[in-house]
Amino acid sequence: MTLSSAPEPVTGGLRRLTSTLYAYAFCDEFVLLYPVYALLFSDTGLSVWQTSSLFALWSLTGVLLEVPSGVWADAVSRRLLLWLGPLLTAAGFALWVLVPSYPAFALGFVLWGAGGALGSGALEALVHDELDRLGAAGRYAAVMGRARAAGLVATMAAMGAAGPVFDRGGYLAVGAASVLVCLLAAGVATRFPEHREPSARGGGRAGGLRAGLAEARADRSVRGALLLVPAVTAVWGALDEYAPLLVRDTGVAAGTVPWLLLVIWAGATAGGLLAGPAERLGTAGFAALLTGAALALATGALLGTPAGLVLVGVAFGGFQLATVLADARLQARIDGTGRATLTSVAGLGSELATFAVYAAYAALATSAGHATAFAWAAVPYAVAAVLLAASGRRSGAGRGGARNESPDSGARTQ
Repeated sequence: MTLSSAPEPVTGGLRRLTSTLYAYAFCDEFVLLYPVYALLFSDTGLSVWQTSSLFALWSLTGVLLEVPSGVWADAVSRRLLLWLGPLLTAAGFALWVLVPSYPAFALGFVLWGAGGALGSGALEALVHDELDRLGAAGRYAAVMGRARAAGLVATMAAMGAAGPVFDRGGYLAVGAASVLVCLLAAGVATRFPEHREPSARGGGRAGGLRAGLAEARADRSVRGALLLVPAVTAVWGALDEYAPLLVRDTGVAAGTVPWLLLVIWAGATAGGLLAGPAERLGTAGFAALLTGAALALATGALLGTPAGLVLVGVAFGGFQLATVLADARLQARIDGTGRATLTSVAGLGSELATFAVYAAYAALATSAGHATAFAWAAVPYAVAAVLLAASGRRSGAGRGGARNESPDSGARTQ
C-alpha cells in the first residue's frame, strides 16, 4: 500500500500517534514531586548517606532491568509496558507520602526505576515501527525531538507549580498530584496504536536477546550507532543534576537559581525542537555539532557569570539535539524484531557511563569547583567529535569520497 492510495487514514494514524506521544511525554515529566522529594527525605530525618543510597538503588534498578525490559517489549505488546510503567511509578510515589520512611522510599525508588525501565526501549521501538508502517520513518527524529521538548516543558511547568501546591497542602498534596499525573499517563498510553503482527512478538525473551545481539555483532554500523548513544547522552545527562550548583556558584541569590535554570532548560527544549530540520545532518555536521556544544559548555561554565549560563543553555540544546539524532541513527540501522532490545542495550550503556561521570565529577568538583568540572565534561564530546569525523572520512574514502555520510546512510536498503 502506498501513501497516495489512502491519504486520510495515514494522516489520521500519524496524528493519533504523535498527539498520544506528546501527551504521554508531558504527563511522564509533569511530576510535582521532582523539585521537592529531596526535601521530603531530609524532613523525614534521613541522612545524606541514606539519601545517596536511595539514588544508588534507583540507578541500580534501572541498570538491572534495562535490557530485560527491552527484550520483553520485543516479545509482548509494547503498549502494555507503556501503561504499566506509570502505574508502578504511581505506587512508589503514593508510598512516599503515605508512609514516609526509609523502607518506603527505597521500595518507591525500586518501583519508579522499574516503571522507567519498562518504557525505555519500548517507546522508541513502538514509535519507529508505527511511523514506518505509515511510510513516515523519516520523521522519527523530528517526532521524538518534539516529544523530548514536551517532556522538558513539563519539567519546567512542574517546577513552577510545585511551590504553590506545596504551600497549600504540603507533601501530601504534591504527592497526590504526582500520583494522579502518573495515572493520567497510563491512561494516555492505552491510546498508542500498535500494529505488529503476532509473529513479531514471538520467539521468547531469550531468543529476542540473542537475535538483537547477533544483529549488533554482524553489522558494524549497528555497533557504531549503539556506541554513539551513550557517548552523547551520558555526560550531559549527569550534568543536569549539578546544574543548580553551577548556577549558585555564579553568585546569584538562592531565589534566582530556579529562573536561571529555566534558561538552561529552555536551551535543551530548543535543541529537541530542532531535531526535524537537523535530521539529515551528515557525519561531519554531527561532529561539528558536538564540537560547538562542547566549546559552549566549557566557555559558559568558566565565565562563572549568569550571562555565561546562556552558553551552557546553548550547549545543552546541542547535546539534546545530538541525543535525538543518535537515537534516530540507531533506529535507522536496526533491521529485525529486536528493536526494543537493542535500544535498551544502548540505554544500559548510557546508564553505566553515567555512573562513571558521577564519580569523575565528584572528584573534579571537590578539588577544583563546579565550573571546572563542567568545563572538563566538555572533553569527552570533543573526543567523540574527532572520532566521528575520522570515521566519516574513512567511510567517504571507502566510497571514493563521493559524499559525506548522512545519519540514515548506514541503514540497509530493503
